[in-house]
Amino acid sequence: MTVKSTTLNVPPLENGDRLTIYEFEHRYQAMIQLKKAELIEGVVYVASPVRATQHGRPHGKIITWMGTYYAATPGVDLQDNATVRLDADNEPQPDALLRIEPEVGGNSRISDDDYIEGSPELIAEIAASSASYDLNDKLNVYRRNGVKEYIVWQMYENRLDWFILKEGRYISLEGDESGIIRSEVFPGLWLAVDALREGNIAEVLKVLQQGLQTDEHRKFVNSLQQN
Repeated sequence: MTVKSTTLNVPPLENGDRLTIYEFEHRYQAMIQLKKAELIEGVVYVASPVRATQHGRPHGKIITWMGTYYAATPGVDLQDNATVRLDADNEPQPDALLRIEPEVGGNSRISDDDYIEGSPELIAEIAASSASYDLNDKLNVYRRNGVKEYIVWQMYENRLDWFILKEGRYISLEGDESGIIRSEVFPGLWLAVDALREGNIAEVLKVLQQGLQTDEHRKFVNSLQQN
């Protein structure tokens, strides 16, 4: 996909371009009508128009779930489609992320020019399928840069994978006997995976509220407030 630049003498971003972060940002900023582009391993990926049921709706459900946790957890920041400067060759724009503010021990910060720099603690992506670059090149980029937890919801398979970084590699977080996955980085962030996959957001939020009422979440909030 190619999008025309709105600034004279600035080449448009094109899928497959190999650019530095400086060149990528310069071209991206010139395209005010462009909603999403990423630099992964030095290669440009320009997103296609977003489909409603395959991306827009599941994205909304993930944001609702994460936003509810954010509202109950001071010291944690929620971002939707924010550009993240990870390293010299990688500037993704994750569908959603949770980060701990640097003042209370987080690994990322907001730069003077209003970008996220460093590795958010949790990133979530809506992917077309297991063949998507979200589960290949991008997964390796997040792993290498120390993103502690990574969620990928594959829409064609309606499968959700939640990875946690252990000793430099991602392993899958498994649900309990009720199918609930519990974050190890964000205490109280519980996900009823089957309910999410079935579109039962009320059940998803009910289970999350149970997590938010735990001692683990209260202790986490207290620890953030004491830093």
